[in-house]
This record gives sequence, structure tokens and C-alpha cells, in this order.
Amino acid sequence: MSGTARPYQPDDRAACLRAFDSNVPKYFDVSERDDFEDYLDGLPDRQPGRYFVVVDGNAAVQGSAGYALNERGDSADFCWAMVQREQHRSGYGRVLLEARLAAIRAEGSVREVRLSTSQHAAGFYQRFGFVTVKLVPGGFSPGIDRCDMVLALALAPAPALNCSD
Repeated sequence: MSGTARPYQPDDRAACLRAFDSNVPKYFDVSERDDFEDYLDGLPDRQPGRYFVVVDGNAAVQGSAGYALNERGDSADFCWAMVQREQHRSGYGRVLLEARLAAIRAEGSVREVRLSTSQHAAGFYQRFGFVTVKLVPGGFSPGIDRCDMVLALALAPAPALNCSD
């Protein structure tokens, strides 16, 4: 299966909440839902173009994920990534990851991408080069460890300047 990523729209809210709910309690604790709702309610004004949904061939939302830049613009944090539980291993997570990395690279100055995920999803990110830098047992909730991970991005060299007349 493959999907297409596009920017989040307010009409996607209900589908994103369904994706969240489908991942409770293994990937998210139910106590995190209010924070996710608040995050969605702040979009797209808070982070225009930085939160995405992945849609299937029928244009149905199957998941969502975003990122935020730090104040200097030299690092990005992945945030609120999820795919409908019954769609895990369908390729939708990869589509969302690649869409975010492409958008982050287009920002032009980001040197690293950071994320915090559970032990259940860490292996997915490791396959794309993320390295665990910190593990906090029960860091999200009992039974859901917090894995802080980092991916170093290679910035493209500046184009050579032609200084001849």
C-alpha cells in the first residue's frame, strides 16, 4: 500500500483523533489525548505547512505527523506521529517520515532532527538512521518508555560562485 502526504487541514481533525485513539494504550496513553487535541486546534496557524496527513487511494486520512523548528532554525523536532493501528506496516509511516524530512531539508538550515517516541516505535526510526540518545523507562506513562532519538542531517554544500567577469 502507498499513500500520499499533504498538509493538514482543520477538516482532518476527526480522522487524526481516530488514529490517535486506535493507538491507545500501546503507543499513546489516554492521558495524552487532550494535549493532542490542543495541538490540532492550534493548527494550521501555529505551524503552517509543518503538520501532514497521509491519505490512501480514496483520500481517507490514515495518519498524521509533523515537526517544529527550534528558535535558531538549526534543529527540528518531530511531533505527534501516528498511523491508524490497523494500517501499521502499510507504508504510511514511511510516507509521513519522508514528507517531513523533505520539508525539513527544504528549510535549508536544519542540521539535526530530534524525536521522542516509545520503545514500540523506536525500531521504525532506527531503520532510517535515527540513534537513541536517551531512554527513560516509563517516561510517557507506566509501560510506555520514552526513547529520545536524533538524526544528523548532511547539509548540501553551498554552490560554487563564479567570480569571473
